[in-house]
Amino acid sequence: MAVNQALLREAQATGPTKVPVARPRLPSAEAVFPYLQRIDDAGWYSNFGPLLTEFEARLAGRFPAGTEVVTVTNATQALTLTLMAMNLPVGGYVVMPAWTFVATAHAVVQAGLKPWFADVDPDSWMLRPEAVTGLAADIRAQVVAVIPVSAFGAAGDLAAWRAFRDETGVPVLVDAAAAFDTLDDADLPAVVSLHATKVLGIGEGGFLATRDAALALRVRQLTTFGFQGGRESHVAATNAKLSEYPAAVGLASLDAWPADRFRFLRAAQQLRISLIGRPEVQFQNGWGADWVTSVCAVGLPDGMAAPVADALHQQGIDTRQWWGAGCHTSPAFADCARGDLRHTDRLAGSVIGLPFSIDLSAAETGRITDALQQALAGL
Repeated sequence: MAVNQALLREAQATGPTKVPVARPRLPSAEAVFPYLQRIDDAGWYSNFGPLLTEFEARLAGRFPAGTEVVTVTNATQALTLTLMAMNLPVGGYVVMPAWTFVATAHAVVQAGLKPWFADVDPDSWMLRPEAVTGLAADIRAQVVAVIPVSAFGAAGDLAAWRAFRDETGVPVLVDAAAAFDTLDDADLPAVVSLHATKVLGIGEGGFLATRDAALALRVRQLTTFGFQGGRESHVAATNAKLSEYPAAVGLASLDAWPADRFRFLRAAQQLRISLIGRPEVQFQNGWGADWVTSVCAVGLPDGMAAPVADALHQQGIDTRQWWGAGCHTSPAFADCARGDLRHTDRLAGSVIGLPFSIDLSAAETGRITDALQQALAGL
């Protein structure tokens, strides 16, 4: 009895189990095993084997006919190598939103280019073509490309960006890292992440989807030592290809995707319904109804992100500012050029990531909702 009382006192002291902000989940060993057996049977472990070929074909099948898919070790490398494959003038500006994850800017710098941080639309949280066309003429003259970012998995207005590309001739590369579910058009080249934290993950990985066969071929060449059907390097490149093993995980993930997508939708709807009486908690348009992603980023009244996060943490509810105060605030990019970022600064103080996962339970949803309501009421 004394032991039980000690355990009870310990539980009371430590409080309830924390609700994590994310709970990534990859296919089970049982689901992956048949694909591992295929690897064993073929004795082909890397260098564009049958599983990777099938994985890329199945990914391409999610897009209109004529789409090429090139897998890469991660989405950051995919962005970098695609920018390099575009043969852009070295040192030119790439306009990108300040409201994004730092990987976008790292890719620009690694490709020998310079980020120009622009502000985003306050409602969609994404870059609009007007942010580029409205730049001063001397800056526009130095812009060699634009990278709009799909905010937390939202699709964005790709039609507007296609029109921008066609009217200006400026190349557009979409950072669709979290947009596996929403991206269904590759007329603009787009990069998707397959990181373990995404709705469809393989651990580490990413892919380029494009209808530009020549661009796809150049990116492929850059992922494999500059080879082009032989053993001679035709261009300076790297080794960024996937092996058969992540392809095995990817195939198992695709097998489960229809059911997994439904489970993500169900978890999202559960959370949305529980907060239906809190209009000050703003979900992204269509999140959990029309599309799914692996995180739940919500907008709060201006300046409320930090105090609400502190209040939630005190109740064991983990949160995250996924993009911090904006990419431009990282020391690595302190010297990068930028415009007026008033909307980005406001979003940095009002957007937080609530706990969300494919297996978010009703009990966890209740705890999140109760804690959030108490936090908002007390501020």
